[in-house]
Amino acid sequence: MYIVNGTIYTMDSQNTIIEKGAIRIQDGILVDIGDIPVEPEAGEEVIDAKDGWILPGFVEAHCHIGIQEEKKGMEGNDCNETVNPVTPWLRAIDAINPMDAAFKDAVRAGVTCVQVGPGSANVVGGQFLVMKTFGRCVDQMVIKAPSAMKVAFGENPKVNYSGQNQSPATRMAIAGMLRQELHDAKAYCMRRKRALEQGEEFETDFTKECWVPVFEGEIPLKAHVHRVDDIFTAIRIAKEYGLSMTLDHCSEGHLVAEELAEAGYPAIVGPDFASRSKIEVQNAAFKTAGILHQAGVQVAITTDHPVSLIQALPLCAGMAVKAGLPFMAGLRAITIEAAQISGISDRVGSLEVGKDADISIFHANPMEIMTETLYTIIGGEVVYSYQDKKQAE
Repeated sequence: MYIVNGTIYTMDSQNTIIEKGAIRIQDGILVDIGDIPVEPEAGEEVIDAKDGWILPGFVEAHCHIGIQEEKKGMEGNDCNETVNPVTPWLRAIDAINPMDAAFKDAVRAGVTCVQVGPGSANVVGGQFLVMKTFGRCVDQMVIKAPSAMKVAFGENPKVNYSGQNQSPATRMAIAGMLRQELHDAKAYCMRRKRALEQGEEFETDFTKECWVPVFEGEIPLKAHVHRVDDIFTAIRIAKEYGLSMTLDHCSEGHLVAEELAEAGYPAIVGPDFASRSKIEVQNAAFKTAGILHQAGVQVAITTDHPVSLIQALPLCAGMAVKAGLPFMAGLRAITIEAAQISGISDRVGSLEVGKDADISIFHANPMEIMTETLYTIIGGEVVYSYQDKKQAE
């Protein structure tokens, strides 16, 4: 495949922009990018970008697509196991329905990768994964599994379990229960490591084995935090156990931006298109991403689908830009920064030789509401075409 006649926003480390550039794809991989001074090879499919914007496919760093389906009630909602506050062994891959209509919405919006996992009703919710947005079998769509371990602070665990007359009913209990689980998991991981090093027999505990990639630094904690106090509790606990972590939602992060920059954890900000439906999001605002970015915090933007719809991801970035996030930072927050935070930047997030050919082409700035997606390409395959859409209409 040969893509021509567009402006390429590579999202590489230099934010390279190539006017009238071209891209060659072979076997689903980017093999050449730039001003390619050759004609298409015989039989090679040619995509005319029509003077449009060529970008990496967008990456949604935190959502519940396919695991909490729209309009299907309990039958389509597998997001929260609300009977046990500590469930690290649950895996998102076992609950995602790739037939969820939202996947088509994502593709039409140029969203090619999503990080999906359990909700925030539990202190420990289970394992996230990262997957492509086009396919029929989840196992074939996965890029990384597990990609993170979900933990939650604040109102959601409190509301769920205090209503059941059990812990946690307070923020103290949430922190205490998480510490207890991490304490036990760390001890398990140390025993496991020692046994393996000494060649001794070791009996695997399914409920603790899921923590091994967390304590070995392969995946982060994925902390649901809105309020300032919850943000700092998450940081306190992550530092106590020496764990990497992402601050998901981070709704009051703009109030403590310098402190968060010093702490060094990335933030996945949003969903700011949603209503302020509970006390802990009363200070949610599109300005948060820009203030955190200016302070030096690495920032991605999330819709938290279906809280906000997945197709609104580039519009959320646009609203953050309108509220102060620099223009290129807005694009990076839904491409390379989101990919880095999700642990998949070796494959996606920027247009660079050797990466997956996940590409979105737009007729204009994708962060503007009237912009049309011309093509979405995943793994070198055109999975959406505006021309085909118009013909179908």
